[in-house]
Amino acid sequence: MGQSPPSYLALHESGELARRAERALALLRECTVCPRECGAARTEERACFCGGGERARVCSVGPHFGEERPLVGTGGSGTIFFAGCNLRCVFCQNCEISHGREGREVFTAELANMMVGLQQRGCHNINFVSPSHVAPQILAALGPAVEAGLSVPLVYNTGGYDSLTTLQLLDGIVDIYMPDAKYADAEVAKRLSGAADYPAVMRAAIAEMHRQVGDLRIGPDGVATRGLLVRHLVLPEGLAGTPEVMRFLASLSEDTYVNVMAQYRPCYRAGEYPELARRITREEYEAAVQSALDAGLHRLDERPRML
Repeated sequence: MGQSPPSYLALHESGELARRAERALALLRECTVCPRECGAARTEERACFCGGGERARVCSVGPHFGEERPLVGTGGSGTIFFAGCNLRCVFCQNCEISHGREGREVFTAELANMMVGLQQRGCHNINFVSPSHVAPQILAALGPAVEAGLSVPLVYNTGGYDSLTTLQLLDGIVDIYMPDAKYADAEVAKRLSGAADYPAVMRAAIAEMHRQVGDLRIGPDGVATRGLLVRHLVLPEGLAGTPEVMRFLASLSEDTYVNVMAQYRPCYRAGEYPELARRITREEYEAAVQSALDAGLHRLDERPRML
């Protein structure tokens, strides 16, 4: 059997994709795109908490071969890395992009051309990195991209701090959700990312993502076609609350695909927090993996390259 085409193609054909884009763009007038609901008038270029205006800001575009194996295949994952972020992680490894908003603004047609160009270069998917604050702009560009021939799966590569309203507009459009599950504890989330509601928002968002796309499905070529893939960065001193996070993911499905990440290193302002001022140990990483196994999870992407 051949691979089913991405469902956004049918939504475009029916006109539903354009209607979704219109509804999403309306959220920019008094911004409620992400859970912060800061109310900034982005259509009048009044910057949000995330730093976003009316147009998306792009830092880089290109095939990426360092993503999870089910996304990379032989042609790479076609990443579009957006500037700005709705979190303020004190250990951010891309602070120049997320906090400094390094990049340039792009119009709808240019964003559409980026998507199609990545497909033409042989990428297996279009991977939107840090899209939570620019989902409306992505939806607006998707229609023109489909008209120009876009037909590969879409990956929503997010920090996990996502609005249910926005996610519902993406239902049937995003093929692969790849959220972070950063923290289990509200106080830790407030102190390290400026979002005390992160654990509750993350759980609700990932549950909605799973409802939409289910467990990760991988084709005979080893490349993912649809489903949920969760990233969890192991932090020093157990700050991420890994056992609780893993139990939550297992409660959705023991077939949840989880990347247990060992890549933490002190960046940005991490030196101001003594517990963050070191890499994790091998013992901490192994304990994190064991907590996933203890929760019943078995589809683990374990690559402790940094240890």
